[in-house]
Amino acid sequence: MPTDLTFAQHLTGLHTAMRELARYAGQAGLDVPVPSCPEWTVRRLVGHQGAVHRWAAASFRGEDLEWTPIEKAGRSSSDPVEWLRDGAIALVKVLVDAADDAPAPVFLRDAPPPKRFWARRQCHETTMHAVDVLGAALGRLPRADETWLGDEAGRALALDGIDELLLGFVPRSKSRLRSPEPVTIAVLPTDADDSFTVRVSDEPPVSTRVTGHEGRATGDLTIEGTAAQLYLALWHRTDELTSDIWPLWHGSAVQ
Repeated sequence: MPTDLTFAQHLTGLHTAMRELARYAGQAGLDVPVPSCPEWTVRRLVGHQGAVHRWAAASFRGEDLEWTPIEKAGRSSSDPVEWLRDGAIALVKVLVDAADDAPAPVFLRDAPPPKRFWARRQCHETTMHAVDVLGAALGRLPRADETWLGDEAGRALALDGIDELLLGFVPRSKSRLRSPEPVTIAVLPTDADDSFTVRVSDEPPVSTRVTGHEGRATGDLTIEGTAAQLYLALWHRTDELTSDIWPLWHGSAVQ
């Protein structure tokens, strides 16, 4: 699961997502429901994301963190968004201060070195939850062109996020993406040379990145769109793409 983005680019993506999350939380209000996270309000999402940042920093340091009190502290804070910012700043400091080869646990297949892994994971985690809060401000799932992912940096980040999802999350043994009859999914970004295949059976999926010089991915089922559209759609954050993969993909609750 190599990443083409640098450590600095992932931290920039995290910073951008934090800025957008705070902006849309202010527009939506803390007690507004989040369309992409049923039964959640913006306040609860902010508490969750702040707890994730603190958990990630603790995990990188090899420490255990009791989740529930941290999340409750965020939700009950007099300024939950500022509390969220504090946790993100502390996480970035932990990662920046660490040696490039610092040992730490990771949890995805073929992960980059821990420092790179955690910067990447928290970049995409925060980006998705910032999109959730944008949806709360809109009152519906957003389109990709309504997000901040439309420029070249956003396209690169989206491609990296697709790569992390398909090559890191999907092939895990705990993945629920299964099919009694083998089937291959082709994921085709329209604004990039690389594409992806996911071979689904009753065993853990097998995912492959097909580089541009190798041609284009093919499959029994296909989803096509810009990198930003695919990034959001595969993480269930937009409904703007039609595809024959959805009965299988949504039914598996891929995460």
